[in-house]
Amino acid sequence: MLIERIYDEDLAQASYLIGCQANGTAVVVDGRRDIAVYQELAEKNGMKIVAVTETHIHADYLSGTRELAAATGAKIYVSGEGGPDWQYEFDGERLYDGDAITVGNISIQALHTPGHTPEHLSFLVTDGAFSDQPGYLLSGDFVFSGDLGRPDLLDEAAGGIDTRFEGAKQLFASLRDKFLTLPDYIQVHPAHGAGSACGKALGAVPSSTVGYERLYAWWGPYLAANDEQGFITELLDGQPDAHAYFGRMKRENREGPALLGERTPLTVLDTADVVKDLSADKVTFIDTRPNGEVHKGTVVRSLNVPAGKSVASYGAWVVNPETDQNPLVLLAKDQEAAQDMWDHLVRVGIDNVAGYVTSINGLPTFTPKLIQPEELDGFEAAMVLDVRNRSEHSAGHVPGSYQLSGGRAMWHLDELPAGGTIVSYCQSGVRNSVAASALRRAGYDVVELDGSYAAWDAWHNSRQSTKA
Repeated sequence: MLIERIYDEDLAQASYLIGCQANGTAVVVDGRRDIAVYQELAEKNGMKIVAVTETHIHADYLSGTRELAAATGAKIYVSGEGGPDWQYEFDGERLYDGDAITVGNISIQALHTPGHTPEHLSFLVTDGAFSDQPGYLLSGDFVFSGDLGRPDLLDEAAGGIDTRFEGAKQLFASLRDKFLTLPDYIQVHPAHGAGSACGKALGAVPSSTVGYERLYAWWGPYLAANDEQGFITELLDGQPDAHAYFGRMKRENREGPALLGERTPLTVLDTADVVKDLSADKVTFIDTRPNGEVHKGTVVRSLNVPAGKSVASYGAWVVNPETDQNPLVLLAKDQEAAQDMWDHLVRVGIDNVAGYVTSINGLPTFTPKLIQPEELDGFEAAMVLDVRNRSEHSAGHVPGSYQLSGGRAMWHLDELPAGGTIVSYCQSGVRNSVAASALRRAGYDVVELDGSYAAWDAWHNSRQSTKA
């Protein structure tokens, strides 16, 4: 048996290819939309992808289940659990608790493990060529290394009302009745790692075991004492802000994400054409440079989505394809870099990319306004906006600032002042540059706190030391 983990650092998301080496067939679990990685991995190992499935209706990225099935002819399997409100709306064989997918000598048994979502499945994997007993659990967003999937996302991002309490109870029951009934040696392979917003304290290690989690995870003592209420209170406390785009992911994943098919490689665009389209507001420019370079000058009304490991996350903060119809123009050093960025963007449903340019030379530019920490006290701002998470704001913030995380800002403009200047900040300036660029494009007068909270805190502490 072959188990390969494909990890996306951008979204801290893990998908899996499980293959039977005896007959050359494989299944992909929780795949993403840029599917070449799975096709190449299957080809490398002499396998054909014959089945695709997923643990649940995801909120943080668009599923590649339909994309892989269309490209390979694989059969789709999805959860049939969760009741009428949590049924997939596209064709595929429904899996219920105890059902199994067979791939060669491998059995992949569905376990209904609700809590993170009502329809959630985990997959218990048995390598029949080696043993008649299972050895592996693909736990999806149920159990992570050291943590659990959060049960409040349906409230935070999908329009639910107080579903978190029932979800937390379901998680407790799923742990008690399913997870902790498994042998301690079962290897646990979760769908997310550290940095994901699907939990609050995810470990960075890629896998665990049932026994290790039983002994050392934070929730172990609550289950051992059968303390459901204590578990619920601890689970729901301190969960991070949910990105607003999660609601769109939920809807599209339930309906079935649009098929991309064969994508034409991106090409470099003529600067004169880009200038013309920018002036007519027919395209949206994506400045992919670090915030320090953006602050020296950037394209008018551009969005800052820095290249690197967070393209999908930041892109979904500032581009809503349901309302933003303009194709994107990317700033990229070459075609390979542009293509890589596009791969990241399609993972969150940002598909409409016109092409790329390699420089901002010849394009209309401006210099974003900055304010130094020592200037803030005497500055007349309509709002000082903290775009960090709630927990960061609670740990320390600029006095009088208003917290609205960068991943939610563009969906909550009603919380911002209608006029005047907004001074915005994050921790170091990266997230702030992303959020500020979107607010400027939306018509707000935004001044960025240079160095953000880290710089302000250093200045404040220095001033306090001087006074002492």
